Amino acid sequence: MALLDLTPEELLTTTRSVRRRLDLDRPVEPELIEECLRIALQAPSGSNRQGWHWIVVTDPELRAGIAEYYRRSALAYLDDADRRNAGYTGDRAAIQGRVTDSARYLTENLHRVPVLVIPCLEGDVATVPPQAQAGFWGSLLPAVWNFMLAARLRGLGTAWTSLHLAYAGEVAALLGIPPGYSQGALIPVAHTIGTDFRPAARDPLETILHRDRW
Repeated sequence: MALLDLTPEELLTTTRSVRRRLDLDRPVEPELIEECLRIALQAPSGSNRQGWHWIVVTDPELRAGIAEYYRRSALAYLDDADRRNAGYTGDRAAIQGRVTDSARYLTENLHRVPVLVIPCLEGDVATVPPQAQAGFWGSLLPAVWNFMLAARLRGLGTAWTSLHLAYAGEVAALLGIPPGYSQGALIPVAHTIGTDFRPAARDPLETILHRDRW
């Protein structure tokens, strides 16, 4: 499959969380996922331990099981989001409303997404002290972002989700994840409907930039 013609800057600024524009009816070739994972493995990890493991879920029954746990968690999240959105006005209200609607769409259709990827890391996060949390997740999350960038370049859409982690134990039992491994995210993957993604609206840099002191 030919890669999209994107500059490095375009790749970095147009890799979006894709939900509504996932093609739920088109299968994803296993070799594309493997290509993306090989690129993911080039990410740094603490002490170069490379303690990650990747579960690629395509079985319909397993996807449905994961989606049900995700839905249980997402319903509470969406209720909270609706309450927060009620306090916004203008452009921010419109943006947050679109995000919530998009999240609701994914919640209703997660079981239909052809591939779900769950990255895991060796170690039980519950035993990691607060001062080591950044280093712990820093040994996995850059690799997940590598995966998402590689997917975008191949015309695949992804979204960073983690709501299923409220039921991490149940999902671990469903997928046979052994004790001593922590799930870091849940990444739905599908071909996208169109590839013309643009940079997202962001708050101006000046509002969050601090030089030398806060």
